[in-house]
Amino acid sequence: MQQKKGAPLRSDAQRNRERILDVALVELTRCAGAPLSAIAKKAGVGQGTFYRNFPNREALVLEIYRHEMQQVADTATHLLGTRPPDLALRAWMDRLAEFAMAKAGLADAIRLVTGAPGGPEKPSPTPVVSAAGLLLRANEEAGTIRPGVTADDFLIAIAGLWQLDPHDDWRPRATRLLDLVMDGLRAGAPGRPGPTRGSPPRAPCMDSSGAKWVSW
Repeated sequence: MQQKKGAPLRSDAQRNRERILDVALVELTRCAGAPLSAIAKKAGVGQGTFYRNFPNREALVLEIYRHEMQQVADTATHLLGTRPPDLALRAWMDRLAEFAMAKAGLADAIRLVTGAPGGPEKPSPTPVVSAAGLLLRANEEAGTIRPGVTADDFLIAIAGLWQLDPHDDWRPRATRLLDLVMDGLRAGAPGRPGPTRGSPPRAPCMDSSGAKWVSW
């Protein structure tokens, strides 16, 4: 019996679909023109199962992008339920870095399917933007980041992730970059002690000879 369009997939069909996406992400990152037949074989599914899920290369590539993006977005809610807001945000930034590297690896494949005349448009990043907004609001309400930071501000601040080479050892550099952004978000947070704006400077200290020196 044929499954109705839009009906939920059976558990085995869902596992097949997710396995295809996982294998395709790896193979298309390695080579944008990887044969679909090779992807189906490595995923352990028949050609019929493969093409029922993804009738063409365009459908496969764009679904990988959507799938990865939605997984990143869904992680935000899970992290907020298991960690303090600031730690949830920092952990989510690491997950976002993984997505950025996957997207960079897929860049050639995405260009191939979206750059052709009449080709499909790249999916909107709305889920990731919404997840960033959710985390920022939770942190602002908790007083753990400076107020007034928008999701667009945040994504511009971490845009350096997309400059990293996914084929290099990108993790240490991404960690430094994201720690720097997180420090900037925490600066000026209501719940974080710091110097009061407009307070007068401290008088310089003097030694026994009367010479001035500055206490840092």
